[in-house]
Amino acid sequence: MVSHFAFDSRHQGGNMLENVPRRGFLKAGAGMLAGLGAAQVARTAGAQEWKLERAAVKGRIRHSVCAWCFTGKWSPKPMSLEELCQVAVAIGIESVELVDPKDWPLLKNYGLVCALANSHGFVDGWNRRENWPMCRQKIVAAVDACAEAGFPNVITFSGFRRGMSDEEGLENTVAGLKTVVGYAEKKKVNLIFEVLNSRVDVEMKGHPDYMADTVEWGVEVCKRVGSPRLKILFDVYHVQIMQGDIITRIREFAEYIGHYHVAGVPGRHELDENQELNYPAIMRAIAETKFEGFVAQEFIPTRDPVRSLWEAVKICDV
Repeated sequence: MVSHFAFDSRHQGGNMLENVPRRGFLKAGAGMLAGLGAAQVARTAGAQEWKLERAAVKGRIRHSVCAWCFTGKWSPKPMSLEELCQVAVAIGIESVELVDPKDWPLLKNYGLVCALANSHGFVDGWNRRENWPMCRQKIVAAVDACAEAGFPNVITFSGFRRGMSDEEGLENTVAGLKTVVGYAEKKKVNLIFEVLNSRVDVEMKGHPDYMADTVEWGVEVCKRVGSPRLKILFDVYHVQIMQGDIITRIREFAEYIGHYHVAGVPGRHELDENQELNYPAIMRAIAETKFEGFVAQEFIPTRDPVRSLWEAVKICDV
């Protein structure tokens, strides 16, 4: 059976794009998608069929999704970026992130933003002075692209230790970021410094030897740099693995948090009953801090990725 998506809006009466084959749907107008309101998405795969209503409806959490989890080898059923945009609109997600500028026109066609832009990688970062020219070049290019597109944030990283002490790395990271944060201030774009776990030695589930592996270390970088345009990326999955005590840290360091990522622990999979975190409570804590940024789904799906994404957004929409 040919798989397909079908969308409809209860506010507009009747079905829209019902039973449209997938290829035909890819050509559907973005304006129609942008006006769906309380949307449904249905997908048929073989003999199995299910329907999903719009998941993000309460407005307290701004939802985003990381493209790499759903469009590449990590997904059991990879989508094209355009399909992910279509699903995001139907679910009520505002952003598809970690997408390169060449694909931003596609996001804009669907009324989406890229809430977090790529820059340099996490292996070679600000903790080593020899990396500064590369980091600056990539950060400046990403900041320029975001400023032009009207997008808010650029990701940045400490880099791996490779035998360096955390204090020396901290001093280098602070000094390096100070060489570029003024440019971000001028362009009104935020630099988002990610905290990652260094315990799990599985590709894209952990990063052994990564230096900024605690919230406190990342916050100290922000304090020493002293710019409102530098915040940490609080990845709940990574912080749980390294430290736990998630809600306490969210409340304690709220002023230094610029972005959130979420995934199930252990395994970086779905936000379901097989993982240990109470995500509704965590989302309520985030909302109570008056956080105005984005919370992005960054889990690696183990089953139908569209259904898993809908369920995760529903859980986080408190």
